[in-house]
Amino acid sequence: MERISWNEYFMAQSQLLALRSTCTRLAVGATIVRDKRIIAGGYNGSISGGVHCIDEGCYVIDGHCVRTIHAEMNALLQCSKFGVPTDGAEMYVTHFPCLHCCRSIIQSGIKKIYYGEDYKNHPYSIEQFKDAGVIVEKVEMKIPPSAFIST
Repeated sequence: MERISWNEYFMAQSQLLALRSTCTRLAVGATIVRDKRIIAGGYNGSISGGVHCIDEGCYVIDGHCVRTIHAEMNALLQCSKFGVPTDGAEMYVTHFPCLHCCRSIIQSGIKKIYYGEDYKNHPYSIEQFKDAGVIVEKVEMKIPPSAFIST
């Protein structure tokens, strides 16, 4: 039996986290890793104790759900809450990060982003990652995301 790569392993963790998403528009998961150890994970959903999109629908303003905290932000905030440094870490996210998450990732000191699927890859995000020296790499999975969904 051939083992999956580290990139596939951590991306699979992000795909599992995405299954916890409470957003009906897009399920996203993010895993922060340092030295091949998971230090945090997040998925897109409402604030703790808040109303969820799956219960009352998305709260959309200017085409964006303002009820949802993105997976990348939830993972970064988990590190902040528990005093876990992110400087020099890597992030695995199921979808290419949005502009807002891009800036937060850069400010947090994350040095490498692995993503699973292209999703509105904004040219300015790509430029900002490049200017900040953040390496961005797409991970091709041998195991399809549907393998994580029970039927």
